[in-house]
Amino acid sequence: MLIHQIHYQKIKNKHLQKNKIRKTCKQMFLILSMIILSALISNDMRAQKTPWIAPGAASKVKNPLKGNTLVLKDAGVLYVSNCAPCHGKSGKGDGPASAGLKIKPADHTSAKVQSLSDGSLYWMISTGHTPMPSYKTALANKQKWELVNYIRTLAKK
Repeated sequence: MLIHQIHYQKIKNKHLQKNKIRKTCKQMFLILSMIILSALISNDMRAQKTPWIAPGAASKVKNPLKGNTLVLKDAGVLYVSNCAPCHGKSGKGDGPASAGLKIKPADHTSAKVQSLSDGSLYWMISTGHTPMPSYKTALANKQKWELVNYIRTLAKK
């Protein structure tokens, strides 16, 4: 009888240890999940509060297509396919995809955007900024400059 009690106690202790380990693992998983979630939320909040400013060197880059109105037709096609889903066809930041974004797209018709240098706009198109993708390799340099010229026309619409 004593042997059965000892054996029973050992089994009970092992079961309690396994339950304790499972509970600890669940708690660790929850804590880790909360830390990761907090980091993601924190990054989103920081991105919304931090102004997007091109480096000084970028603002000094000259637009090789400045004043070239012949590129506007092609640029319009590029804008509609790459930019309008978020920025809207008229550039006001009201494209259909903008509704689902935490960070609202820039209004290309605004004085703020229109006051940026051509080099700064080119840098922003090339670099991207969450949630905007980078077009560094997706578009040729000429296409990015065409978009800069096209964005300049939006202030007048």
